Amino acid sequence: MKPVNMNVVIGGKRYRTETATLLASDAYWDGHNWERHGRNTFLFRTPKGNYFAQYQTCWQGERDRLEPLTQEEAIRLYEELPEKEVDFEEAFPGVEIEEA
Repeated sequence: MKPVNMNVVIGGKRYRTETATLLASDAYWDGHNWERHGRNTFLFRTPKGNYFAQYQTCWQGERDRLEPLTQEEAIRLYEELPEKEVDFEEAFPGVEIEEA
């Protein structure tokens, strides 16, 4: 499953999946389907460095939606999503990583 094209204005900012960079998702083939219980989450970064999540659903009565995220929220979501499209350093330029 791929993210659907969405173009949404939230809080005076336009979020477009077609111009943003996909950072991570939970869309993977488990041998039966791509959807996780009928829903998928995709994490994006805009060309201006803002983060947002796209939530897709296959369920009747629910709608696909976008949600702006702070950098901290985006990092937390990136860590939770199993499918990384880019490395952490590319997803979050300038964020310093410490050795454990």
